[in-house]
Amino acid sequence: MKVLYSCLSKSWGGMEMITLTFIKELLKRNISVELLCLKESRIHIEACTSGIITHPVKASGYVHPFTVMRVAYLIRKGKFNLIHTQASKDLWIIVPALKLVKSPIPLFLTKQVGSFIVKKDLLHRYLYNRVTKAFAISKVIKKNLVETTPLIENKIELVFNGIDTHRFDPEKADRRKVRKEFSVKEDELLIGMLARFSPGKGHEEFLTAAKILSEKYNNLKFIIVGEASRGEDEYANSIKKLSEKLKLSNIIFAGFRSDTPDVLSAMDIFVFPSHSEAFGIALAEAHSMFLPSVCSDSDGVLDIAVDGQTALLFETKNSADLAAKLEQLILNPQLRKQLGINARKRAVELFDLNVIMNKTIELYNKSLRN
Repeated sequence: MKVLYSCLSKSWGGMEMITLTFIKELLKRNISVELLCLKESRIHIEACTSGIITHPVKASGYVHPFTVMRVAYLIRKGKFNLIHTQASKDLWIIVPALKLVKSPIPLFLTKQVGSFIVKKDLLHRYLYNRVTKAFAISKVIKKNLVETTPLIENKIELVFNGIDTHRFDPEKADRRKVRKEFSVKEDELLIGMLARFSPGKGHEEFLTAAKILSEKYNNLKFIIVGEASRGEDEYANSIKKLSEKLKLSNIIFAGFRSDTPDVLSAMDIFVFPSHSEAFGIALAEAHSMFLPSVCSDSDGVLDIAVDGQTALLFETKNSADLAAKLEQLILNPQLRKQLGINARKRAVELFDLNVIMNKTIELYNKSLRN
C-alpha cells in the first residue's frame, strides 16, 4: 500500500504532530507514506529531519491552479493507493487534482477542528462528495461534520487521535529529573498544565486557581509547559504578566519540552482547562501516565475524561470551581491514586496508538476492496 498524506499547515500543534506520528506508525508497518506539505513549514522541516519523503508546495488562500496541476502530476506519477488529508482546507487542492487526472483512488479526511461555517453549498458538495471516509477525532467533531458539511453520517467514522502508551508509562519515566531541575521538594505537590500559549487554552483560569490555592496551602507548586505558536507571543507575554500581577512566586514556566513523559511524571495533578477542545492529546497522555486530572467540562474532553472515575470536571472558564476541584485532590491522596489507575486503564484501552492504527488500516483496506 502506498499512501499520500497531506497537511498544508504553517502552524505547529496537535494536528501537525499527530500527522507525523501517524506517518511514522504506518512506515513501521511497511506501508509506504509520503507527505504533501507547505514549503519551509514546521511540519516540512520536522518531516525531513525524520527522513520522511516530502512534497513541499506553496499555497496560501484557496485558489491555486499551478499547485493543483503540480499535485495532479504527483498523484499520477506517485501511483498512490489512497490519499489521507489532515485538513479540510487541503480539499481545495486535492479534489481538483484528483479530478484532473481522473483518479478513482480513495480520499480520506481527518477532521481535527470543528467549524462554525456551514459548508453545504454547491462548491463544497463538489469537494466533500469526493471524500471516501471522514475521520472525526471526537463525538463533538462528528456532530459538527454532520451539521456543517454535506457528508452523510455513514461516511463518518469516530477515530480518536492515538497516543503511545508504551512511551507514556510512568514506570519508564524519571519523576525526579524534572522535580530536581525546578527545585520541587518531595513533600510538595506539583500541579501542571501542558498547552501551547493560545487564547482559549485556559491559562488565565489556571493562574487564578493557583492564586486561590496558594493562599491556603504552602506545599504547592504550579508548572505551565508549552510555547507560543506562530503569532501568539503577545498572548504568552500577557500570561506571564498576569502571573506577576497575581504575585505567584510558586509558578514555573517550563517552555517547550521534548521530554513530555518525564514532565508529566513529575506532576501530582494534571489540569486541562481548555475552553473548547476537539480532543485534547495532552489530556490523553496525562491519563496514560496514571495522572489524576481536573478538566473543563467541554467538547472533546468528554471523550477522554470520565467525571469521578479518571478525573474531576469543573465548569469551563470558572477558576473558582477549578480551585475547588483541585482542592478535593490536594486533600485526598487516595482519590488521586484511584483516578490515576482508572485513567491509565482507559488510555490503554481506547487511545493506544496500536489500537487506533489498526482501526485506520482496517478502514484503508476496506476502502480499497470496495
